[in-house]
Amino acid sequence: MAQAPVHPPFNPNRIRVYWQPGCTSCLRTKEFLTKQGVDYDSVNAQNNPEAMAEMRRLGARSLPLVTLGDRYTLCQSFGDVLKFLNLDMKLIGEPLPAAELFEKLDMVLDAAERYTRQFPDDQIKVQFRERQRTMGNTCYHAFRVAEMTLEVCEGGTLDNAGFLDVAPEDWKAKDIADWGHKVHDRIDAWWRKQPPTDLRYKVNTYYGQRDLLDLMDRTVYHVAQHTRQLMLMLESLGIQPDRPITMEDLKGVPVPEAAWG
Repeated sequence: MAQAPVHPPFNPNRIRVYWQPGCTSCLRTKEFLTKQGVDYDSVNAQNNPEAMAEMRRLGARSLPLVTLGDRYTLCQSFGDVLKFLNLDMKLIGEPLPAAELFEKLDMVLDAAERYTRQFPDDQIKVQFRERQRTMGNTCYHAFRVAEMTLEVCEGGTLDNAGFLDVAPEDWKAKDIADWGHKVHDRIDAWWRKQPPTDLRYKVNTYYGQRDLLDLMDRTVYHVAQHTRQLMLMLESLGIQPDRPITMEDLKGVPVPEAAWG
């Protein structure tokens, strides 16, 4: 039986990072703060009633979360984190140009489809490690993240509730991959219709208005990270991923260093 997560005693003068296993933004946030030399308490909120109660008290509804006393910030933007913690440092690196981002997105969606088709149907309902998400729904999630951004491109608003969407109960690996292929085709069709642009115009997200280029950057590394996790899952089943993507393939995409954490 899995042990309940350790919950550090509350200290209003300590920075806390609330996270859950397998979460791309959570891992990036922890790696970022560690590299900056920021000391913080790490709180795994999954299966942790005390942590969830604290989040509800603060009014926070999503992870990752950085808190200090009774204040918090979402971690979708490291700029927001630096401002919240009053850290005098500059972020290094700009998003890739729009055309390069779409090339990377095209590559990782192709890879996610390949890997999804490799999963045995008797394994897609199985959870991977300590994350409360099945292997099949991790496949589904990779494509859903891309679709949510497409919906923003088409004039919608990014709502974090969509990150909890799961595949229909009766879908098999092929169904998920076929649907993902259609999502990929829709994204390609949208991109082909765009005039030359750097995508630096504002769109609506649950963490405020952001440049579409920044959202696209987040989308690419989010999908890429879950695609890396699909390779890890296949390997755990003794299956060699078809044409594995490498960190060199992802050069310029700010994925976490680790595939899982």
